[in-house]
Amino acid sequence: MIADGATLFSRYAFPPNHLGYCGPADTGLLGELIVAGEDGVEEMRHVIPDFDGAWPYLELIAACAGRDPLDPEVVEAYWLGSPLLERIDLLLMGNSIEDRFRRRAGHNWDAVTAGLSSGARPNHSFHVFCIYPWVGLLKSGMVDPALQVLDRCRIRWGLVEGSVDSKVLVRSRSLQWDGRSIGLGPEVVESVLPAVDAVPLEPGELVAMHWDYVCQRITRGQLGQLEHYHNLHLGIVNGSASQLASKF
Repeated sequence: MIADGATLFSRYAFPPNHLGYCGPADTGLLGELIVAGEDGVEEMRHVIPDFDGAWPYLELIAACAGRDPLDPEVVEAYWLGSPLLERIDLLLMGNSIEDRFRRRAGHNWDAVTAGLSSGARPNHSFHVFCIYPWVGLLKSGMVDPALQVLDRCRIRWGLVEGSVDSKVLVRSRSLQWDGRSIGLGPEVVESVLPAVDAVPLEPGELVAMHWDYVCQRITRGQLGQLEHYHNLHLGIVNGSASQLASKF
């Protein structure tokens, strides 16, 4: 497990930043800082606020928990989920979301407020499923590109099966769309890149993934938190409680 919150955040933030979707313009910098270890941590702390999608969530969780935004437990709460999310002042969260996204959401704002009133929490899965426009685009008929982005952008989980060349083989479940709701499909083995600093993984280990990378190995307790908040927000956009139990 990673004790430093800046390094933990960077492991999850690197994949989309490397693709140019968010964060600093230098898309190789975060990877270099992760590989540098302790020597890169201080610069990471200066770079991380450039992730203007994630940083306000960290500030919100930290403020409600009396912690620093880069406290490792705050960072874990945002990416995976944790009991810290149950301490959130929902009025404070609602005001923060309105200030940041109401103008951008336009006519979709009603869906955002419905999510807030249904018990949403400031977790990455909330941002992916309830704030980004991809669920709306999926429901409007733009199925393939929207489902692909939703599936890769969410933090997903899986079980390491082995490796081939430079890739890690992970058994996981992708998102699927049945024309009415989003759910998890059957188990498949996908090929993903190892963490930037290439932490060795053994068959049978649980991992969390973002886009095309492994971010870290996780415990069964962390898997439970990740599933809970993932399924909470998926249930909100489906309009019902989500029943998506893990098989791991």
